[in-house]
Amino acid sequence: MSEQAQAPQQHFEIQKVYLKDVSLETPNSPMIFTEQWQPQTEVRLETGATTLAENLFEVVLTLSVTTKIGERTAYLAEVQQAGLFSLSGFDSAQMGHMLNAYCPNVLFPFAREELASLIGKGGFPPLLLNPFNFDALYLQRLQQQAQQTPPNTPAH
Repeated sequence: MSEQAQAPQQHFEIQKVYLKDVSLETPNSPMIFTEQWQPQTEVRLETGATTLAENLFEVVLTLSVTTKIGERTAYLAEVQQAGLFSLSGFDSAQMGHMLNAYCPNVLFPFAREELASLIGKGGFPPLLLNPFNFDALYLQRLQQQAQQTPPNTPAH
């Protein structure tokens, strides 16, 4: 038997990249524009994956940015960047990595661009997000799940 017949061929393909949801709230405008711009910014990142059909998955990367001047919110911007991905031939560990680290890494540049554009259209200075290490975030999540699983309990 050949090697190719023994192991399934791995396949990865981006089917579509699209915006699922986008919002910008500026609860203290226009007065916030009269204040000295020394913001505190908080960035939250979430990922999720849903099986749509055999070998077809939707992955959603949510980036939320809250920027405040003192206690007053300058803006709250959120982008849900999504993609349809075709994946096959991966074992369960590889599939988890692909859906929770690799695919969000593909989506991030699109989400970052949309977020920057949205914030700029709101009249605020540009926000340049540094890249995220999705591999490290995924490994951290796996470690947290392992610590939360009580001993002698079968993992699901």
